[in-house]
Amino acid sequence: MIRIIGHRGGRNLWAENSLGGFRKTARLGVDAVELDLHLTQDGEIVVIHDPLLERTTNGRGAVSDHSLQALTGLRLKDTIDETIPTLAQVLDVFEPTGLALELEMKTDARGLPYPGLIEKTAALVERRGMTDRCRLTCFVPEVIEEMRSQAPRFRRLASLDRRSAEMLGGLERAIRRFMDLDCAIAVERTLLAPDIGRCHSQIGTDRLGVWVPNTPGDLDFWLRQPVGQITSDRPDLALAIRGQLSAGADSPR
Repeated sequence: MIRIIGHRGGRNLWAENSLGGFRKTARLGVDAVELDLHLTQDGEIVVIHDPLLERTTNGRGAVSDHSLQALTGLRLKDTIDETIPTLAQVLDVFEPTGLALELEMKTDARGLPYPGLIEKTAALVERRGMTDRCRLTCFVPEVIEEMRSQAPRFRRLASLDRRSAEMLGGLERAIRRFMDLDCAIAVERTLLAPDIGRCHSQIGTDRLGVWVPNTPGDLDFWLRQPVGQITSDRPDLALAIRGQLSAGADSPR
């Protein structure tokens, strides 16, 4: 069965990367939840997608230019009183659930990897006994190389969109690069659709994922394709359609 992953905790349902959103996503019945990691000025791991604060909070500037204390004084947009959560707080939500997590290593406002982010993340997850449930992800092959050397017990996933594929010399070459790093690979839906057959032959069903189909039509299409996982901003729709397709397949003819 194709796995359903809540992208940023289901960002089209509630405030992305928010504790409230994560709690609600955990109750949907998803197979995993994807979230994004940055480091604060004082080296704490926080969960937010952008390297800048403006889009999702009432703050300004780079995440990495602020201390954790300063960030906890901000408010997440589309919430009443929530702020940027730490990774520890998010693990508190998911530890009792048994759900898998995809932890994306983001880069800073200058596009540079955060020194120590991989090691800090791995250490925190390992202390919780959640290593087998967490996969480390990134767009950048050099960061994934660091994952392999610095966090060898963790599974890895590479994300690909049109921009990153172009930077790596095209989709086929990018896939070869990541396959050499022993990764699963999630490809943005408009990049994957024209080459689904070739990508499947290179990667295989279990290691091939797609992101982010969100409409009923797109989700119905991708749930019929040879992929192992779908990452969606509407995991509720994805789960409902997967259930309908499964029921149809089980019905007598």
